[in-house]
This record gives sequence, C-alpha cells and structure tokens, in this order.
Amino acid sequence: MRKNESSEDYLETILMLSEAKPVVRSVDIANELGFKKSSVSVAMRNLRERGHIRVTDEGYIYLTETGSKIAEMIYERHKLISEWLIKIGVPEVIAVEDACRVEHDLSMESFEAIKKYIKKNSGK
Repeated sequence: MRKNESSEDYLETILMLSEAKPVVRSVDIANELGFKKSSVSVAMRNLRERGHIRVTDEGYIYLTETGSKIAEMIYERHKLISEWLIKIGVPEVIAVEDACRVEHDLSMESFEAIKKYIKKNSGK
C-alpha cells in the first residue's frame, strides 16, 4: 500500500465512522480497519501534521476542510465504482475490494468520464 493510499483510506474511514457515530476515536478506526491501535496512532499523528485532521484533548478525531475534501472524493469513487461493478454482475465482496484498489489510482479525468457514462446509461 502506498503512503498516499493509506492516508486516503484512513480519511475515508474517519468520514464513514463520523456518519455512523457521534465521535470518532483511534480505537474505532483500529477496529474498523483491523489494525493495531499503535499503527493507527502513528497514522493519526501524520494526518494531524499534514493538517487533515484535528484531535481534541479527549481523543476525538475530526476531519479538517482539506481532510474532508480528500475523504469525500475517495468515498464518492468507492461508492460509485463498487455500485457499478455490482450492477454489472460482480459479486459484492469482490466489487467492494476492487473499488478499494481502483479508487486511489484512477485519474480525475477517468473517474469523471466513468461517472458521466454511468449517469448517462443509468437514467440518473
């Protein structure tokens, strides 16, 4: 996993957890991703140093504006690609795994073209 991909996965996870929970903590991220809490702590420090998250004294993690933009971009890619793969007959487990890999490497131009194609051909 590339460094950027890992950061994007953490940001996406924080976004998804924040939609389901009132607050997000390192332990929640560790449980969601199946990582050790110590690994998550290092990642959170790196994200905080890059200005993508802020952490309160209580240990609650919040996305900053830049962190939120990255997380939302990755999450949109993940949802669209996995839903599309499922729609064309790929089993859900495989579609979600493949979407997770593709979402990081796809150029903005290719993603926008795929999104346009899907919307045009799905009646949305």
